[in-house]
Amino acid sequence: MATAVETLDKLERRITITLPLADVQAEVEKRLKIRARTAKAPGFRPGKVPMKMVAQQYGYQVETEVLNDKVGRAFNDAASENNLRVAGFPRIEPKTSEGQPEGMVAFDATFEVYPEVKIGDLAGIEVEKVTCEVTDAEIDKTINILRKQRVHYHVKGEHGAHGDGGADQSAQNGDRVTLDFVGKIDGVEFQGGKAEDFAFVLGEGRMLPEFEAATLGMKVGESKTFPLNFPADYHGKDVAGKTAEFTITVKKIEWAHMPEVDGEFAKSLGIADGDLGKMREDIKQNLQREVNGRTKSGTKDSVMNALIQVSELDVPKALVEQDVDRLVEMTRQDMAQRGMNVKDMPFPRELFTAQAERRVRLGLILAEVVKANKLEATADQVKAQVEDFAQSYEDPQQVLKYYYSDRRRLAEVEALVLEENVVNYVLGKAKVTEKSVAFDELMGNNAQG
Repeated sequence: MATAVETLDKLERRITITLPLADVQAEVEKRLKIRARTAKAPGFRPGKVPMKMVAQQYGYQVETEVLNDKVGRAFNDAASENNLRVAGFPRIEPKTSEGQPEGMVAFDATFEVYPEVKIGDLAGIEVEKVTCEVTDAEIDKTINILRKQRVHYHVKGEHGAHGDGGADQSAQNGDRVTLDFVGKIDGVEFQGGKAEDFAFVLGEGRMLPEFEAATLGMKVGESKTFPLNFPADYHGKDVAGKTAEFTITVKKIEWAHMPEVDGEFAKSLGIADGDLGKMREDIKQNLQREVNGRTKSGTKDSVMNALIQVSELDVPKALVEQDVDRLVEMTRQDMAQRGMNVKDMPFPRELFTAQAERRVRLGLILAEVVKANKLEATADQVKAQVEDFAQSYEDPQQVLKYYYSDRRRLAEVEALVLEENVVNYVLGKAKVTEKSVAFDELMGNNAQG
């Protein structure tokens, strides 16, 4: 039996649940008899242990199970009878002895309910629709990056099928240099300051600027001694902020040969007949797919921010706490997969609270928009989204099988479709301005071709 629902705060409620003690005891005895059929104890055959011993061994556990079951059912019945949408899990606490009616056992169930979500006038909000054009310049830059990824090196001065590297035999940017080096601080070698047959590509920034500048222009067999100032924030704490004297001896210089953009190059990219036109179109489609994903993400962020601003609701603390738990666990697993020891690593919950609160708020808002405007994901939309994912893989059928063989994976796709339905709905109502973003800015880099 449950009492009337008490309102403690905007979303917090309380119900007092009372159960006849006789009913609880009867159920405990019933379950103990069932347990006794298989109970074991020294000196007794299985199932022949006296009930008194069974009660001593299992009584507390069984009583806890019975109370949990009965209180849980009573709470669910009370929530259903009062049309309550419970957010999270209730906090169940036994009432003090003064609050226990005679012959009854009583508990207080404190919980939160889902809030009322009020969505403002969507026609009055402003959102940005992000756009980006894939031009020939981006295709050319991508081709150049692909060429660099397939670079191979030849020793300068040695003639081969691709030439000898030219008349200049000195080390230049783009060359791979192999050398020996020794570093000393106050005349003493330091740990990590010595190497033989050490190879690096000039101009890639792998070495400190002073080291690269000293190597530039040297030839095979030459040696040079020069000072090098380690930055104060250098990762090697023993030498950070100190000045060392380095001696380097160049042993080999190799020039970089990038493949020509020809039929063989196209074939290496999966174009069976080596057609360069098909290669460029294939690259454009891949770039466009990536651009579409990022522009959609930018537009979605703008829509979500606008929805938050125009919506009114109280956020259940219980749901935020549950999401903090999920974020902490996701972070822990991610760091563990990266090889980090997370066993004793602290994960302060306050670091995740703001993100969790926003996620819960948006989830409630999106659910209301979907429900109010019938924007549920259809089977055809989900299938189309999965097929879009599959386009970038060699075996699309395997991708389809991957998603449709696991309901949880398919639910993730459905959530993406729901979000897209909401975004499209809001774009159809709001004041939309297009924001053109440069390709490099959208991709988050300034890569040079």
